[in-house]
Amino acid sequence: MPLDYLLFESTDEETGACSFDAMASVLADRLPALIHEVETVLGWACLDFGAPSSVEESGEWDFELQAVAEQDVPLEITYDCERAMISMPRVPGRVTLALTLTGSPAFAAAFTETFPDSD
Repeated sequence: MPLDYLLFESTDEETGACSFDAMASVLADRLPALIHEVETVLGWACLDFGAPSSVEESGEWDFELQAVAEQDVPLEITYDCERAMISMPRVPGRVTLALTLTGSPAFAAAFTETFPDSD
């Protein structure tokens, strides 16, 4: 699946777990496309690996999602795995989203296969 906004960098841990980090900053007119990409990635993870739960708790994957408006104003952002939707306030101007996914070796292999241009 090609991604236009999210460019992930991966990090491997000694435990075999890994993380994928991406950050994208867009103006308000491009925000729906960026949100769609985040929903695509998180929807894939929920569908293929179940609900997020940390690897330390025997989960396959987990994530952290943050949003910031211009002037470094944090925005409340949530992802509903059941509805595969992001909720966040619409604001004018530039918005930056940061997404971190962590997962097991199986999750990492599937992620890099599904999103091959991510690293």
